[in-house]
Amino acid sequence: MKRTTTITITPLLHFASSLFFVVLLKSVLADSSYQEKKLLDLQSFQLKHLHHNALATCFSHKSSRKEDSTRLEIKHKDFCFKKSTDPYLRLKQRLILDTKQVQFLQSQIRKSISTKTQKQSDTRIPITSGTRLQILNYVITMNLGGKNMTVIVDTGSDLTWVQCQPCKSCYTQNEPLYNPTTSVTYRPIPCNSSDCRSFQDASGNPGPCGYRQSGCNYLVNYGDGSYTRGELGKERVILGKAMINKFVFGCGRSNKGLFGGASGLMGLGNSALSFVTQTSNQFGGVFSYCLPSSDLGDSGSLNLGGNYSMYKNVTPISYTKMVHSPGLSTFYMLNLTGIRVGGVGLNSTSFGQNGVLLDSGTVITRLPPSVYTALKAEFVKQFSGFPEAPAFSILDTCFNLSTYKEVNIPTVQMAFEGNAELNVHVNGIFYFVKPDASQICLAFASLMYEDEIAIIGNYQQQNLRVVYDTKQFVVGFAEEECSFD
Repeated sequence: MKRTTTITITPLLHFASSLFFVVLLKSVLADSSYQEKKLLDLQSFQLKHLHHNALATCFSHKSSRKEDSTRLEIKHKDFCFKKSTDPYLRLKQRLILDTKQVQFLQSQIRKSISTKTQKQSDTRIPITSGTRLQILNYVITMNLGGKNMTVIVDTGSDLTWVQCQPCKSCYTQNEPLYNPTTSVTYRPIPCNSSDCRSFQDASGNPGPCGYRQSGCNYLVNYGDGSYTRGELGKERVILGKAMINKFVFGCGRSNKGLFGGASGLMGLGNSALSFVTQTSNQFGGVFSYCLPSSDLGDSGSLNLGGNYSMYKNVTPISYTKMVHSPGLSTFYMLNLTGIRVGGVGLNSTSFGQNGVLLDSGTVITRLPPSVYTALKAEFVKQFSGFPEAPAFSILDTCFNLSTYKEVNIPTVQMAFEGNAELNVHVNGIFYFVKPDASQICLAFASLMYEDEIAIIGNYQQQNLRVVYDTKQFVVGFAEEECSFD
């Protein structure tokens, strides 16, 4: 006969067992943030920073093409041009300029909102701060009229321009100046042409042609007195193996500003003048990028066109709708609905209120004061026990991790309308002030006022595939370890 054993649980014992299980479950859930951390390899960063040779790897014309899409190598500007200043002072100056850039952006946004009821072109080139052009970080190489030009890429600008010969007043650049007189594909845009009138209206430079004025002049002023001035023309642009004929660009004869040795700028904004709109028939109004780490000399990619098979994302792309904002059509605005730190959601009434600007030109992400305070408090709570370090410029939460080879740090995730998520890469959570990790800071900062527009900077966009589809009016995010090879 089979022997069986029956265990009888009395009501009191059953209650005690259930209570123990509930307490244990709560304990596990309370400590679940350990699953929401990422490993930061400090030793690897230090070694890579020590042995990196910037100028030996920066200038590259790497590209690839598949069907109707083109892929270009993208680099951080710091590793393209010689740096004469002390690294510590250079980083401090970058954050000072970044702050001025954010302040000017906020003033322009307020001005645009206050005048949005006025009848004006919705595709006007914004008057952005000249300090912006000193901190723009990423460059690509394009071929203009048969000459290679290294240009800064910026999602917050529209007009693409380069310095031209003869130049009345030009800053120093690394490559020879573009000379339209030696190009067989260059065509000037006459002052009285329909092209000139339409682009003058779009650029905010309307007006009748002056005496003996034959070319279509343009002028873009920047907030600190910097500017680019010249005439609009049409030229053949080659990006990898993709050819764009009759591309309208600015031929700058008088330019002022610290452009870091680049030949000019490529505008990836969202207006009629931008590169994205002018090439929409060829690339479908879609572009994406994967920005490499800013301090390690790595490569990333700028993809033109919507061929997703060229991406190297390791997570699915999640999309969110762009927010239409009258008077701010150049910029890419999104609806930020929440932020999680180490898996813990932050509480703030600012989420979903004023929108957030996704910008490749701003460095450090800026958040409304209530959101930043909550993020800082939760991060410090989860990252406790580590030695503190002095604040650095706008970054007020810093640590000394010089004695550690690696540390686990809380994750940071941003949530957007439509359940889209931006998972900040481990390299985008801390800002390395000193390469030996004796001073690294939480790479987020607070805005001055609660009703200002939050900005997601390029530091938090590192090692992500960020997709812009201007036809579907959506932006997508996915995790990707940036490289070109």
